[in-house]
Amino acid sequence: MELITSPPRVTQRKVAFDILFTSLVRYFYKFNALADRSRQLTCTGLELLVATNRSRLAWRRIDRLTLSDLNKLLVVLVRPRNPLNIGAAARAMTNFGARHLRVVNPYRLAFREAKSAVGASSVLRDAEECESVVQAVGDCSLVVGTTAVRDRTLQQPLETLGRNSGQMVRSELEGGLVALLFGSEKIGLTNDDFSHCHWLMTIPTHPTNISMNLGQAVAVCLYELARSTPSRTPAEAPELATAAKAEQIAEILFESLRISGYVKPGTDKMFEKKARQLILRMRLETYDARLLLGMVRQILWKLHQSGNG
Repeated sequence: MELITSPPRVTQRKVAFDILFTSLVRYFYKFNALADRSRQLTCTGLELLVATNRSRLAWRRIDRLTLSDLNKLLVVLVRPRNPLNIGAAARAMTNFGARHLRVVNPYRLAFREAKSAVGASSVLRDAEECESVVQAVGDCSLVVGTTAVRDRTLQQPLETLGRNSGQMVRSELEGGLVALLFGSEKIGLTNDDFSHCHWLMTIPTHPTNISMNLGQAVAVCLYELARSTPSRTPAEAPELATAAKAEQIAEILFESLRISGYVKPGTDKMFEKKARQLILRMRLETYDARLLLGMVRQILWKLHQSGNG
């Protein structure tokens, strides 16, 4: 019979050491994994905190701008067809602090109760209905039309919606009223509508689909204007002539050209637009507009006198 003897003391110590070493290695890897995870969570938390603070600062900035600085902006919807789109546009206006809506020849008159105007019932209630673009922009010193461009040949300067165009509009708002025109959902603004604009603005979009919903377009434009700042101080902003005054000068100038024989038969519409654009490009100050209006009135009176004689 064999006798079972206990393992040598050295072997027992070795086994105990191996077990202890293996436990320490496992603990080490587990600790490192927890540390890495902790670092990831800490970084994510810091990034979230920074992002949150940035978001709060950006919100404060937009909130400060929209409370009053867009009060002189007029949103003009020309021949809109869908009351829901008018309501969506009104809602976007209240989002960014624009309060004045004018509607030119709406396709349907029952737009004041549009359900899409969430929180904007007062904008629809106070909206002004106009019979023409001339009437809608008459008291404005700057008129900006919006367009998707497409394959159209434009006669007016074109700006892309962004920092520069935003600063241009905000600078004009320091001095007088500014009209921002949006066309109908079907065809947008016409060339005749464009002739009443000082310049045009387009929203940069992907070429596969450049057309935007009316409410979306209003929201994007107003957001960019709300976060822009004027490029000049109010003291530097001159008092510019209104669109109504420019239209008066253009009408008398065109009539003078017609009576004098300068306008050929069949070209009346074209020359009327050209005369209007000529005056708008001059960006006349109020005093200069009164002076020029007196000049063209005298010319027209003299032409009438010559014709009667």
